[in-house]
Amino acid sequence: MTQSEQEVTMLLGFKTELKLNNRQHTMLAQHCGVARHAWNWGLWLTKNILEYNKSHPDEKLNFPTAIDLHKLLVTLVKSENLWYYECSKSTPQQALMTLRQAWKRCFNKTAGVPRFKKKGRRDSFTLEGTVKILGNNKIQVPVIGILKTYERLPQVLTKSCTISRQADRWFISFRFDVEQQESCQTSIVGVDLGIKALATLSTGEVMVGAKSYKKYAAKLSRMQWLTRHKTMGSRNWKKAQLKIARLHIKIANIRKNTLHQLTTLLAKNHGTVVIEDLNVSGSAIR
Repeated sequence: MTQSEQEVTMLLGFKTELKLNNRQHTMLAQHCGVARHAWNWGLWLTKNILEYNKSHPDEKLNFPTAIDLHKLLVTLVKSENLWYYECSKSTPQQALMTLRQAWKRCFNKTAGVPRFKKKGRRDSFTLEGTVKILGNNKIQVPVIGILKTYERLPQVLTKSCTISRQADRWFISFRFDVEQQESCQTSIVGVDLGIKALATLSTGEVMVGAKSYKKYAAKLSRMQWLTRHKTMGSRNWKKAQLKIARLHIKIANIRKNTLHQLTTLLAKNHGTVVIEDLNVSGSAIR
């Protein structure tokens, strides 16, 4: 891509819910299991290497790259776990690449130490290769085949996609290049992020936060309290955990909607947005 092309294109992301049958549900869960197993194995190996280097400063081992980890995985892990071959080969490879990036952020002190993943928590995996959009609501992915969506898909080209689970719902997301359009707005607005209010604009307009957690805190607390005597792993326990997960997603979606409303308002009505140079990544919309 030339310099001029880079100036007129930008990367957009698209995410939508999948409409699955029972076989596809099973296959997606299998891919999540492979990605999680590869991540945990790679994390175990890299942590052991760091511990060895710490205790043997004169005989340090080279910290493996993502390619090194994948070669070791194929040699040591895949041969003993044949269920790896039932899923796309890109799934464990992408998981190890993500792990290596997580270690890089840790070494640069921009993030903490990577953690082991647990089943049912933020399940996701990435597929790379033959990813093709077919029609308005169908997308073809490696190994799994054709997946249906509830809404129209953009007719674009993409080489990879990420499939994730939230409670009992599955979502697919991918990125694609689009031509960048210049805004016709010329006005400048300042945004002051706050605690009591989500944001205060230099025009005097105040954007109030969603308060979603406070609204559902009592309901969430009661649902968690009612599960205290249920046997972990039982059918009733799983049903209760699913209801709690759905409520967490509802709270998160209300927050996301509030942010979307704010960013849409700024983008449509102002050409330049000025914000404070503060670390507000830990701030939550209550």
